[in-house]
Amino acid sequence: MDEPNGLKKNGVIELASHSGDKHHAESADEAAADMIKPKDKHGNGDVESGVAEFGDDDPTPGSHQEEADAILTKLKGELSYGIDDVPAWYTAFLLGFQHYLTMVGATVAVPLFLKGGLCISDDYVTQAELIATMFFVSGIATLLQTTFGCRLPIVQGGTFSFLAPTFAILSVKGACPPSPSVNASMEELANQTEAFQDRIREIQGDIMVASLFQVLIGFTGTIGIMLRFIGPLSITPTICLIGLGLFKEAADFAAGHWGIAFMTIGLLTIFSQYISRFGVPFYCYNKGQGCHSNKFFIFKLFPVILAILISWIFCAILTSTNVFPTEIDDYGFQARTDTRFQVLQEASWFRFPYPGQWGLPTVTVAGVFGMLAGVIASMIESVGDYYACARMAGAPPPPNHAVNRGIGMEGISCLIAGMFGSGNGTTSYSENIGAIGITKVGSRRVIQYGALIMIFLGTFTKFSAIFVMIPDPIVGGMFCVMFGMVAAVGLSNLQFVDLNSSRNLFILGFSLFMGLCIPNWVKSGTNDQYINTGVNELDLIIVVLLKTGMFVGGFFGFVLDNTIPGTKKERGIGEWQRFSGSDGENEVVNDLVFRCYDFPFGMAWIRSKDFFSYLPFSPTFKGWRCRGCCQGGRRSALYRLVPARFRSADEV
Repeated sequence: MDEPNGLKKNGVIELASHSGDKHHAESADEAAADMIKPKDKHGNGDVESGVAEFGDDDPTPGSHQEEADAILTKLKGELSYGIDDVPAWYTAFLLGFQHYLTMVGATVAVPLFLKGGLCISDDYVTQAELIATMFFVSGIATLLQTTFGCRLPIVQGGTFSFLAPTFAILSVKGACPPSPSVNASMEELANQTEAFQDRIREIQGDIMVASLFQVLIGFTGTIGIMLRFIGPLSITPTICLIGLGLFKEAADFAAGHWGIAFMTIGLLTIFSQYISRFGVPFYCYNKGQGCHSNKFFIFKLFPVILAILISWIFCAILTSTNVFPTEIDDYGFQARTDTRFQVLQEASWFRFPYPGQWGLPTVTVAGVFGMLAGVIASMIESVGDYYACARMAGAPPPPNHAVNRGIGMEGISCLIAGMFGSGNGTTSYSENIGAIGITKVGSRRVIQYGALIMIFLGTFTKFSAIFVMIPDPIVGGMFCVMFGMVAAVGLSNLQFVDLNSSRNLFILGFSLFMGLCIPNWVKSGTNDQYINTGVNELDLIIVVLLKTGMFVGGFFGFVLDNTIPGTKKERGIGEWQRFSGSDGENEVVNDLVFRCYDFPFGMAWIRSKDFFSYLPFSPTFKGWRCRGCCQGGRRSALYRLVPARFRSADEV
């Protein structure tokens, strides 16, 4: 999706429309016309309801609406559904189910990784219940995030950022009791159950306390203040390394059978790129037109579902004919469709997860500090995901208040995950952002339908267990396409930057290289033991952060971009901030463009109360400002703390 080039003219942003956007522009103009009703005070034009009254010297109200429509139309690009579009309920249901399928692999992987440390390696029923709880909590988190959080069409689910501190906490609990034998006594079964509950309760409590830090960082606006110093050269390595940093996990899944993985990759590529424009004819009837034929663009809307189903059926055929080996250590065994039937057989039909289902959570100081490392890494990843999701969904870059709410809501979601005992927290899912780019569907309503599906299916343990049976090579092939798309989105931010500048090339190359180099070294062997500050909790925090590629790359990009001298034009800061509304001169146009980040209801009342403009998570929040900091506008109070030598030439 091409990103708009912002052109400054008469104090507002103008975007040149392409001929290919004609259809979208007409639709946007028609929708805007329905919204424009009241006249201005001279009776000479329409003005959108809810917008502040214009003065005599302001441009005509119609020009503001047209300007906003042009920006939104250009942002939408080739998307079938934009962020505020509402598809038919059956279309939204199927698209939401596709997002459910997309996040299944990563969500299921978290409990499967934890089963050894939680002493449930042979307890398939508890594994299924833990997986169902993860889906249930992920649905709640996704619904909260899309409705009251950042308001982007972003899926929430289990995070790998919490795995390292979780294993560190569980390692001090000692070895698990021996697995019960076939004729195990009640005492042996009770010992295993007690060991599991003791471990899961401590993980619950540590996550709950650590998540309060994330809530504080988000709702106090600390993240939003930092974004004033973040530009394309900070965002690019962060987002890019989200995709590149997951190549090992994708390869591990695909390595079960590379042939099946490449089949899935090929089908996804064909459906989403080669034949996406071809519609499948189907007949329908209505009173006005009678029986007539319409085209349904199934390949454009459901490439992931189609690729998974076809590959799964193909694997089932090869399994039934014994083409795949039957020995677990043989290559190709992971592509069999009958290796996980035991999960389906032993899982219960219905089970409603509830807070404290494993017992009363416990808390340890060391565990809380360890989980803080996962929280910090998760926040850094999520900020990058918000920008990637906005670009994929055809929305403007998220303003500070949206990022503040998003981080704060993720903290609340982690608190809920701890209460329910999922054994993990929640964070935004990069693979589902990639799915938006593949399907060209960025509707928020679709993700909300997907959240309801997660909640509903999270209560049916046996149904959730069906998707655990998807062969790993199929999941790996899907991840290869999704993560590659996310990495490409990160690189697309460079359109704002002067790539002929040796300064920018140094920052970009060094940040990306270190984001791959340092995590790879820390993860290799026992190299993490060289990090020894004398404080175990601090060592754990440092190790987890250094293992997180998007943190390392984003950190170097942020520090170098804000310390190496360069003009705003060279850095891309001017174009970035002007387009994101941080430096815009026409607040009316900005308000119209960024209304996709408003609350779903109550905005008229919120805008009427000045009190809300001081809350960092309110849509009316404009940032902490001071008077007379700079000619021609107001600067953040933090701006005065930046030494003159670090400011760009046109700012000094």
